[in-house]
Amino acid sequence: MTQNPDLLRGALEPVVLELIAAGASYGYEIARAVEEASGGELLAQEGTLYPALHRLEKRGYLRAAWKTSPEGRKRKHYHLTGAGRRYLENLRTEWAAFSRTVNRILGIAHVGIVCP
Repeated sequence: MTQNPDLLRGALEPVVLELIAAGASYGYEIARAVEEASGGELLAQEGTLYPALHRLEKRGYLRAAWKTSPEGRKRKHYHLTGAGRRYLENLRTEWAAFSRTVNRILGIAHVGIVCP
């Protein structure tokens, strides 16, 4: 399936926050986690991923720290703040309502998904 980049942009912040909450921490790792979690359906490109990370950090939802990898490369690692955890909880609720509404308009039956 060809990916519509506008759809991913609209969903990227909650996806990124969810994956960081699950343990992904630096850019490349987050991009790989998006691809893996989506079964290869979503690809987070540098041009969309890093601006989203910077926005979330600027808003206080992420905290970042530079760390050196075992290979000696510096990587910026991201972690959720308390505000980020609360924001993610709100986004989950908003996304569920939004997706039900759009699915209803598009004539797509809503599949109930239980979040862990």
